[in-house]
Amino acid sequence: MPEILIVILAVVFVLGIAINIHEFGHFAVAKLFGMRVEAYSFFGLGPRIWGFKVGHTDYRISAIPLGAYVKLYGDEVTAPLEGGASEGEKVPDSELYELRPRWQKFLVMLGGPFMNIVLALAIPFGAAMIYGVPSMPAPVVGVVDAGGAAETAGIKPGDRIVSFNGIENPTWEAIRDEALISPEKNIAAVVDRGGQRVPLNVTPVKKMMDGNGVGEIGLLPDVGVEPVEVGSVIPDTPAAAAGLQANDRLIAFNGNTIRNSQDFSSRIKENKDAPIKLTVERNGQQLEINTAPKLQEDGAYLVGIKYAAASITTRVPVGIGGAVSYALDSNLRILRLTGKVFGQLFAGERSVKDAGLSGPVGIVQIISKVVTELGFAGLFGILAVISLNLGVFNLLPIPLLDGGQIMVLGIEKVMSWFGKTLSIAIKEKIQLAGLAVILLLMVFTLFLDISKFF
Repeated sequence: MPEILIVILAVVFVLGIAINIHEFGHFAVAKLFGMRVEAYSFFGLGPRIWGFKVGHTDYRISAIPLGAYVKLYGDEVTAPLEGGASEGEKVPDSELYELRPRWQKFLVMLGGPFMNIVLALAIPFGAAMIYGVPSMPAPVVGVVDAGGAAETAGIKPGDRIVSFNGIENPTWEAIRDEALISPEKNIAAVVDRGGQRVPLNVTPVKKMMDGNGVGEIGLLPDVGVEPVEVGSVIPDTPAAAAGLQANDRLIAFNGNTIRNSQDFSSRIKENKDAPIKLTVERNGQQLEINTAPKLQEDGAYLVGIKYAAASITTRVPVGIGGAVSYALDSNLRILRLTGKVFGQLFAGERSVKDAGLSGPVGIVQIISKVVTELGFAGLFGILAVISLNLGVFNLLPIPLLDGGQIMVLGIEKVMSWFGKTLSIAIKEKIQLAGLAVILLLMVFTLFLDISKFF
Protein backbone atom coordinates (compact mmCIF):
# COMPACT_ATOMS: atom_id res chain seq x y z
CA MET A 1 0.00 0.00 0.00
CA PRO A 2 1.49 3.40 -0.96
CA GLU A 3 2.90 5.28 2.03
CA ILE A 4 0.76 8.39 1.41
CA LEU A 5 -2.42 6.26 1.51
CA ILE A 6 -1.30 4.69 4.81
CA VAL A 7 -0.76 8.16 6.29
CA ILE A 8 -4.18 9.37 5.08
CA LEU A 9 -5.89 6.31 6.59
CA ALA A 10 -3.96 6.82 9.85
CA VAL A 11 -5.02 10.49 10.09
CA VAL A 12 -8.66 9.62 9.35
CA PHE A 13 -8.53 6.81 11.93
CA VAL A 14 -7.05 8.89 14.77
CA LEU A 15 -8.90 12.17 14.23
CA GLY A 16 -12.12 10.45 13.16
CA ILE A 17 -12.31 8.42 16.37
CA ALA A 18 -11.16 11.27 18.67
CA ILE A 19 -13.71 13.72 17.24
CA ASN A 20 -16.61 11.30 16.86
CA ILE A 21 -16.26 9.84 20.35
CA HIS A 22 -16.62 13.44 21.54
CA GLU A 23 -19.78 14.06 19.50
CA PHE A 24 -21.15 10.67 20.51
CA GLY A 25 -20.91 11.83 24.14
CA HIS A 26 -23.22 14.77 23.39
CA PHE A 27 -25.51 12.53 21.32
CA ALA A 28 -25.80 9.80 23.97
CA VAL A 29 -26.60 12.18 26.86
CA ALA A 30 -29.17 14.07 24.77
CA LYS A 31 -30.86 10.80 23.82
CA LEU A 32 -30.73 9.64 27.44
CA PHE A 33 -32.77 12.70 28.48
CA GLY A 34 -35.22 12.26 25.59
CA MET A 35 -34.06 15.30 23.60
CA ARG A 36 -34.65 15.08 19.87
CA VAL A 37 -31.45 15.05 17.80
CA GLU A 38 -31.92 16.71 14.42
CA ALA A 39 -28.54 15.85 12.88
CA TYR A 40 -25.33 13.99 13.60
CA SER A 41 -22.53 14.95 11.19
CA PHE A 42 -19.76 12.37 11.34
CA PHE A 43 -17.52 14.57 9.23
CA GLY A 44 -17.51 18.31 8.62
CA LEU A 45 -19.49 21.41 9.50
CA GLY A 46 -22.05 23.41 7.54
CA PRO A 47 -24.44 22.20 4.81
CA ARG A 48 -25.25 18.52 4.34
CA ILE A 49 -23.72 16.87 1.26
CA TRP A 50 -24.65 13.23 1.94
CA GLY A 51 -26.37 11.15 4.58
CA PHE A 52 -29.26 8.97 5.66
CA LYS A 53 -32.09 9.38 8.15
CA VAL A 54 -32.96 7.04 11.00
CA GLY A 55 -36.00 8.08 13.02
CA HIS A 56 -35.83 11.85 13.59
CA THR A 57 -32.04 12.04 13.19
CA ASP A 58 -30.19 12.78 9.95
CA TYR A 59 -26.76 11.11 9.95
CA ARG A 60 -24.65 13.05 7.49
CA ILE A 61 -21.38 14.21 6.01
CA SER A 62 -21.09 17.99 5.77
CA ALA A 63 -19.31 20.39 3.44
CA ILE A 64 -16.66 22.11 5.59
CA PRO A 65 -13.95 19.57 6.57
CA LEU A 66 -13.46 20.84 10.13
CA GLY A 67 -14.56 18.48 12.89
CA ALA A 68 -18.06 17.08 13.35
CA TYR A 69 -21.23 18.08 15.23
CA VAL A 70 -24.48 17.00 16.83
CA LYS A 71 -27.46 19.35 16.29
CA LEU A 72 -30.35 19.28 18.75
CA TYR A 73 -33.85 20.59 18.01
CA GLY A 74 -34.34 23.90 19.77
CA ASP A 75 -30.61 24.74 19.92
CA GLU A 76 -30.22 27.36 17.17
CA VAL A 77 -27.27 29.30 18.61
CA THR A 78 -24.75 27.50 16.38
CA ALA A 79 -27.18 26.82 13.52
CA PRO A 80 -25.01 28.58 10.86
CA LEU A 81 -22.21 26.09 11.55
CA GLU A 82 -24.62 23.16 11.59
CA GLY A 83 -26.41 23.50 8.29
CA GLY A 84 -29.03 26.10 9.18
CA ALA A 85 -32.00 26.38 11.52
CA SER A 86 -34.46 23.57 12.18
CA GLU A 87 -37.40 23.34 9.82
CA GLY A 88 -40.29 21.00 9.19
CA GLU A 89 -42.55 19.23 11.65
CA LYS A 90 -43.56 20.64 15.00
CA VAL A 91 -41.43 19.15 17.75
CA PRO A 92 -43.05 18.58 21.17
CA ASP A 93 -41.76 20.99 23.82
CA SER A 94 -40.70 18.02 25.95
CA GLU A 95 -38.09 17.08 23.29
CA LEU A 96 -36.61 20.57 22.76
CA TYR A 97 -33.11 21.22 24.09
CA GLU A 98 -33.78 24.91 24.75
CA LEU A 99 -36.67 24.17 27.09
CA ARG A 100 -34.78 21.67 29.22
CA PRO A 101 -33.47 22.45 32.74
CA ARG A 102 -29.96 23.93 32.84
CA TRP A 103 -28.55 20.92 34.66
CA GLN A 104 -29.55 18.69 31.73
CA LYS A 105 -27.97 21.11 29.24
CA PHE A 106 -24.86 21.12 31.40
CA LEU A 107 -24.63 17.32 31.27
CA VAL A 108 -25.16 17.33 27.50
CA MET A 109 -22.25 19.76 27.11
CA LEU A 110 -20.13 17.71 29.51
CA GLY A 111 -20.85 14.47 27.63
CA GLY A 112 -18.34 15.18 24.82
CA PRO A 113 -15.25 15.92 26.95
CA PHE A 114 -16.25 13.09 29.30
CA MET A 115 -16.17 10.53 26.48
CA ASN A 116 -12.79 11.85 25.28
CA ILE A 117 -11.35 11.39 28.75
CA VAL A 118 -12.92 7.91 29.03
CA LEU A 119 -11.25 6.92 25.73
CA ALA A 120 -7.91 8.35 26.93
CA LEU A 121 -8.18 6.15 30.04
CA ALA A 122 -9.53 3.09 28.22
CA ILE A 123 -6.58 2.75 25.80
CA PRO A 124 -3.78 2.43 28.40
CA PHE A 125 -6.13 0.36 30.59
CA GLY A 126 -6.73 -2.09 27.74
CA ALA A 127 -3.00 -2.20 26.89
CA ALA A 128 -2.16 -2.93 30.53
CA MET A 129 -4.72 -5.74 30.74
CA ILE A 130 -3.55 -7.35 27.48
CA TYR A 131 0.21 -6.75 27.53
CA GLY A 132 0.95 -5.75 31.13
CA VAL A 133 2.61 -2.53 32.28
CA PRO A 134 6.19 -1.44 31.52
CA SER A 135 8.65 -2.54 34.17
CA MET A 136 10.22 0.61 35.56
CA PRO A 137 13.87 0.12 36.57
CA ALA A 138 15.20 1.63 39.78
CA PRO A 139 16.74 5.11 39.31
CA VAL A 140 20.25 3.63 39.16
CA VAL A 141 22.48 5.04 36.42
CA GLY A 142 23.67 2.41 33.96
CA VAL A 143 25.10 4.52 31.12
CA VAL A 144 26.47 8.08 31.09
CA ASP A 145 27.00 9.58 27.63
CA ALA A 146 30.49 10.94 27.06
CA GLY A 147 30.40 14.74 27.01
CA GLY A 148 26.73 14.85 27.95
CA ALA A 149 25.04 16.98 30.60
CA ALA A 150 25.14 14.19 33.19
CA GLU A 151 28.89 13.60 32.78
CA THR A 152 29.52 17.35 32.98
CA ALA A 153 27.53 17.45 36.22
CA GLY A 154 29.60 14.62 37.71
CA ILE A 155 27.04 11.79 37.59
CA LYS A 156 28.65 8.35 37.31
CA PRO A 157 27.44 4.83 36.43
CA GLY A 158 26.17 3.13 39.58
CA ASP A 159 24.85 6.35 41.13
CA ARG A 160 21.30 6.12 42.47
CA ILE A 161 19.30 9.32 41.88
CA VAL A 162 17.43 10.07 45.12
CA SER A 163 16.25 13.61 44.29
CA PHE A 164 15.71 15.40 40.98
CA ASN A 165 14.33 18.91 40.55
CA GLY A 166 12.67 18.75 43.97
CA ILE A 167 11.14 15.29 43.43
CA GLU A 168 12.23 12.85 46.14
CA ASN A 169 12.87 9.23 45.14
CA PRO A 170 11.95 9.92 41.48
CA THR A 171 11.18 7.25 38.92
CA TRP A 172 13.13 7.15 35.65
CA GLU A 173 9.99 8.41 33.95
CA ALA A 174 9.91 11.47 36.22
CA ILE A 175 13.63 12.12 35.63
CA ARG A 176 13.16 11.97 31.85
CA ASP A 177 10.09 14.20 31.98
CA GLU A 178 11.72 16.88 34.15
CA ALA A 179 14.78 16.97 31.90
CA LEU A 180 12.62 16.99 28.77
CA ILE A 181 10.79 20.21 29.72
CA SER A 182 13.85 21.96 31.18
CA PRO A 183 16.35 22.52 28.33
CA GLU A 184 19.30 24.72 29.37
CA LYS A 185 17.85 25.13 32.88
CA ASN A 186 19.78 24.31 36.04
CA ILE A 187 18.29 21.29 37.84
CA ALA A 188 19.26 20.38 41.40
CA ALA A 189 19.86 16.66 41.89
CA VAL A 190 21.12 14.41 44.67
CA VAL A 191 22.69 11.00 44.05
CA ASP A 192 23.52 8.21 46.44
CA ARG A 193 27.10 7.10 45.77
CA GLY A 194 28.39 4.34 48.00
CA GLY A 195 26.04 5.38 50.82
CA GLN A 196 26.97 9.08 50.56
CA ARG A 197 24.45 11.69 49.36
CA VAL A 198 26.17 13.87 46.75
CA PRO A 199 24.42 17.11 45.66
CA LEU A 200 24.87 17.99 41.98
CA ASN A 201 23.52 20.43 39.41
CA VAL A 202 22.53 19.23 35.95
CA THR A 203 21.80 21.46 32.95
CA PRO A 204 19.99 19.48 30.21
CA VAL A 205 21.36 20.12 26.72
CA LYS A 206 18.81 21.60 24.34
CA LYS A 207 18.00 19.30 21.43
CA MET A 208 15.48 19.78 18.63
CA MET A 209 12.83 17.06 18.42
CA ASP A 210 10.14 17.40 15.75
CA GLY A 211 10.83 21.14 15.66
CA ASN A 212 10.53 21.61 19.43
CA GLY A 213 13.30 22.36 21.91
CA VAL A 214 13.64 19.61 24.55
CA GLY A 215 16.19 18.81 27.24
CA GLU A 216 18.54 15.82 27.24
CA ILE A 217 20.86 14.83 30.09
CA GLY A 218 22.59 11.82 28.54
CA LEU A 219 21.63 9.14 31.05
CA LEU A 220 20.30 5.64 30.69
CA PRO A 221 19.07 3.37 33.50
CA ASP A 222 20.73 0.15 34.50
CA VAL A 223 18.09 -2.34 33.36
CA GLY A 224 20.34 -5.33 33.80
CA VAL A 225 21.11 -7.87 31.10
CA GLU A 226 18.37 -8.23 28.48
CA PRO A 227 18.49 -9.86 25.04
CA VAL A 228 18.75 -7.34 22.20
CA GLU A 229 16.87 -8.52 19.13
CA VAL A 230 16.47 -6.80 15.76
CA GLY A 231 12.80 -6.14 15.07
CA SER A 232 13.30 -4.76 11.56
CA VAL A 233 16.04 -3.32 9.37
CA ILE A 234 15.53 0.12 7.81
CA PRO A 235 16.15 0.07 4.03
CA ASP A 236 19.12 1.98 2.57
CA THR A 237 21.02 2.09 5.87
CA PRO A 238 24.38 0.64 6.98
CA ALA A 239 22.56 -2.26 8.69
CA ALA A 240 20.77 -3.18 5.46
CA ALA A 241 24.00 -2.93 3.45
CA ALA A 242 25.84 -5.11 5.98
CA GLY A 243 23.21 -7.84 5.82
CA LEU A 244 21.60 -7.57 9.27
CA GLN A 245 18.19 -9.25 9.36
CA ALA A 246 15.06 -9.18 11.48
CA ASN A 247 15.24 -11.57 14.46
CA ASP A 248 19.05 -11.33 14.62
CA ARG A 249 20.18 -11.23 18.25
CA LEU A 250 23.01 -8.76 18.97
CA ILE A 251 25.65 -10.43 21.12
CA ALA A 252 28.77 -8.24 21.09
CA PHE A 253 29.99 -4.82 19.93
CA ASN A 254 33.70 -4.83 18.91
CA GLY A 255 34.17 -7.90 21.09
CA ASN A 256 32.41 -6.43 24.16
CA THR A 257 29.19 -8.06 25.35
CA ILE A 258 26.05 -6.01 24.72
CA ARG A 259 24.09 -5.91 27.99
CA ASN A 260 20.83 -4.38 26.70
CA SER A 261 19.37 -2.08 24.04
CA GLN A 262 20.39 1.05 25.99
CA ASP A 263 23.95 -0.21 26.15
CA PHE A 264 23.97 -0.79 22.38
CA SER A 265 22.54 2.68 21.64
CA SER A 266 25.10 4.28 23.94
CA ARG A 267 27.98 2.44 22.23
CA ILE A 268 26.76 3.64 18.82
CA LYS A 269 26.66 7.21 20.10
CA GLU A 270 30.20 7.00 21.50
CA ASN A 271 31.57 5.16 18.46
CA LYS A 272 30.21 7.78 16.02
CA ASP A 273 31.02 6.79 12.42
CA ALA A 274 34.01 4.53 13.13
CA PRO A 275 33.85 0.95 11.76
CA ILE A 276 32.36 -1.62 14.13
CA LYS A 277 32.26 -5.41 14.29
CA LEU A 278 28.97 -6.87 15.48
CA THR A 279 28.61 -10.42 16.72
CA VAL A 280 25.07 -11.63 16.05
CA GLU A 281 23.23 -14.88 16.60
CA ARG A 282 21.09 -16.06 13.70
CA ASN A 283 19.24 -19.38 13.72
CA GLY A 284 21.50 -20.71 16.47
CA GLN A 285 24.75 -19.70 14.74
CA GLN A 286 27.06 -16.77 15.51
CA LEU A 287 28.11 -14.45 12.70
CA GLU A 288 30.51 -11.50 12.48
CA ILE A 289 29.10 -8.48 10.65
CA ASN A 290 31.12 -5.36 9.83
CA THR A 291 29.41 -2.02 9.41
CA ALA A 292 29.73 1.67 10.32
CA PRO A 293 27.07 4.09 11.64
CA LYS A 294 26.05 6.94 9.36
CA LEU A 295 25.77 10.57 10.49
CA GLN A 296 22.22 11.96 10.17
CA GLU A 297 21.06 15.53 9.63
CA ASP A 298 20.04 15.82 13.29
CA GLY A 299 23.58 14.97 14.42
CA ALA A 300 22.77 11.40 15.51
CA TYR A 301 24.57 8.32 14.24
CA LEU A 302 22.38 5.64 12.68
CA VAL A 303 23.01 1.95 12.07
CA GLY A 304 19.49 1.39 10.80
CA ILE A 305 17.73 -1.15 13.00
CA LYS A 306 14.57 -1.10 15.05
CA TYR A 307 14.58 -3.17 18.20
CA ALA A 308 12.06 -5.93 18.74
CA ALA A 309 9.49 -4.87 21.35
CA ALA A 310 10.93 -7.26 23.95
CA SER A 311 14.33 -5.57 23.62
CA ILE A 312 12.90 -2.17 24.54
CA THR A 313 10.43 -2.74 27.35
CA THR A 314 9.87 -5.56 29.78
CA ARG A 315 6.20 -5.74 30.75
CA VAL A 316 4.73 -7.07 33.97
CA PRO A 317 1.22 -8.63 34.06
CA VAL A 318 -1.27 -6.77 36.28
CA GLY A 319 -4.87 -7.15 37.39
CA ILE A 320 -7.74 -4.69 37.02
CA GLY A 321 -6.50 -2.53 39.91
CA GLY A 322 -3.00 -2.26 38.44
CA ALA A 323 -4.40 -1.46 34.99
CA VAL A 324 -6.63 1.30 36.40
CA SER A 325 -3.69 2.77 38.31
CA TYR A 326 -1.51 2.67 35.17
CA ALA A 327 -4.21 4.37 33.04
CA LEU A 328 -4.71 7.14 35.62
CA ASP A 329 -0.97 7.68 36.05
CA SER A 330 -0.42 7.82 32.27
CA ASN A 331 -3.03 10.52 31.79
CA LEU A 332 -2.04 12.51 34.87
CA ARG A 333 1.55 12.47 33.63
CA ILE A 334 0.48 14.04 30.31
CA LEU A 335 -1.60 16.69 32.10
CA ARG A 336 1.20 17.43 34.55
CA LEU A 337 3.76 17.87 31.76
CA THR A 338 1.39 20.03 29.73
CA GLY A 339 0.62 22.18 32.77
CA LYS A 340 4.32 22.68 33.52
CA VAL A 341 5.10 23.65 29.93
CA PHE A 342 2.28 26.22 29.86
CA GLY A 343 3.42 27.49 33.26
CA GLN A 344 6.91 28.04 31.83
CA LEU A 345 5.35 29.73 28.80
CA PHE A 346 3.35 32.25 30.83
CA ALA A 347 6.29 32.83 33.19
CA GLY A 348 8.49 33.75 30.22
CA GLU A 349 10.82 30.78 30.82
CA ARG A 350 9.98 29.16 27.48
CA SER A 351 9.31 30.66 24.04
CA VAL A 352 6.04 29.95 22.25
CA LYS A 353 8.03 28.24 19.49
CA ASP A 354 9.49 25.75 21.99
CA ALA A 355 6.20 25.10 23.79
CA GLY A 356 5.37 22.11 21.62
CA LEU A 357 2.09 23.57 20.32
CA SER A 358 0.88 21.75 17.22
CA GLY A 359 -1.75 22.76 14.71
CA PRO A 360 -3.28 20.70 11.89
CA VAL A 361 0.02 20.23 10.03
CA GLY A 362 1.90 19.30 13.22
CA ILE A 363 -0.73 16.73 14.24
CA VAL A 364 -0.65 15.13 10.78
CA GLN A 365 3.18 15.01 10.98
CA ILE A 366 3.06 13.30 14.38
CA ILE A 367 0.49 10.73 13.19
CA SER A 368 2.53 10.13 10.02
CA LYS A 369 5.71 9.55 12.02
CA VAL A 370 3.99 7.15 14.44
CA VAL A 371 2.33 5.02 11.75
CA THR A 372 5.56 4.91 9.71
CA GLU A 373 7.72 3.82 12.66
CA LEU A 374 5.30 1.71 14.71
CA GLY A 375 2.52 0.74 12.31
CA PHE A 376 -1.20 1.05 13.01
CA ALA A 377 -0.82 -0.52 16.46
CA GLY A 378 1.23 2.51 17.49
CA LEU A 379 -1.67 4.84 16.65
CA PHE A 380 -3.58 3.88 19.80
CA GLY A 381 -1.04 5.70 21.97
CA ILE A 382 -1.28 8.94 19.99
CA LEU A 383 -5.09 8.53 19.87
CA ALA A 384 -5.16 8.46 23.69
CA VAL A 385 -3.04 11.64 23.90
CA ILE A 386 -5.10 13.52 21.29
CA SER A 387 -8.39 12.40 22.88
CA LEU A 388 -7.25 13.58 26.32
CA ASN A 389 -6.12 16.95 24.95
CA LEU A 390 -9.35 17.35 22.98
CA GLY A 391 -11.44 16.62 26.06
CA VAL A 392 -9.53 19.02 28.32
CA PHE A 393 -9.28 21.76 25.65
CA ASN A 394 -13.05 21.66 25.10
CA LEU A 395 -13.59 22.42 28.79
CA LEU A 396 -11.84 25.80 28.47
CA PRO A 397 -14.29 28.72 28.91
CA ILE A 398 -14.03 29.82 25.27
CA PRO A 399 -17.33 30.49 23.47
CA LEU A 400 -18.22 27.83 20.90
CA LEU A 401 -16.36 25.18 22.92
CA ASP A 402 -18.26 23.07 25.45
CA GLY A 403 -16.60 24.95 28.31
CA GLY A 404 -17.81 28.24 26.79
CA GLN A 405 -21.37 26.96 26.54
CA ILE A 406 -21.18 25.76 30.15
CA MET A 407 -19.98 29.26 31.06
CA VAL A 408 -22.99 30.78 29.24
CA LEU A 409 -25.30 28.46 31.21
CA GLY A 410 -23.70 29.76 34.40
CA ILE A 411 -24.20 33.38 33.29
CA GLU A 412 -27.84 32.66 32.47
CA LYS A 413 -28.31 31.10 35.91
CA VAL A 414 -26.94 34.20 37.65
CA MET A 415 -29.05 36.50 35.44
CA SER A 416 -32.17 34.47 36.27
CA TRP A 417 -31.79 35.50 39.90
CA PHE A 418 -32.52 39.06 38.76
CA GLY A 419 -35.29 38.12 36.32
CA LYS A 420 -33.05 38.62 33.27
CA THR A 421 -32.06 36.31 30.39
CA LEU A 422 -29.72 36.22 27.39
CA SER A 423 -31.39 36.66 24.03
CA ILE A 424 -30.65 34.38 21.08
CA ALA A 425 -29.03 37.34 19.29
CA ILE A 426 -26.56 37.89 22.14
CA LYS A 427 -25.81 34.17 22.33
CA GLU A 428 -25.07 34.11 18.60
CA LYS A 429 -22.67 37.05 18.99
CA ILE A 430 -20.90 35.25 21.85
CA GLN A 431 -20.54 32.15 19.67
CA LEU A 432 -19.21 34.18 16.73
CA ALA A 433 -16.65 35.77 19.05
CA GLY A 434 -15.63 32.27 20.13
CA LEU A 435 -15.36 31.20 16.50
CA ALA A 436 -13.03 34.14 15.85
CA VAL A 437 -10.83 33.07 18.79
CA ILE A 438 -10.71 29.46 17.56
CA LEU A 439 -9.84 30.53 14.00
CA LEU A 440 -7.09 32.84 15.28
CA LEU A 441 -5.70 29.99 17.38
CA MET A 442 -5.77 27.68 14.34
CA VAL A 443 -3.97 30.25 12.18
CA PHE A 444 -1.38 30.81 14.92
CA THR A 445 -0.66 27.09 15.43
CA LEU A 446 -0.57 26.62 11.64
CA PHE A 447 2.05 29.38 11.46
CA LEU A 448 4.09 27.60 14.16
CA ASP A 449 3.79 24.31 12.26
CA ILE A 450 5.03 25.85 9.02
CA SER A 451 7.80 27.85 10.72
CA LYS A 452 9.31 24.58 11.98
CA PHE A 453 10.15 23.67 8.39
CA PHE A 454 12.49 26.68 8.29
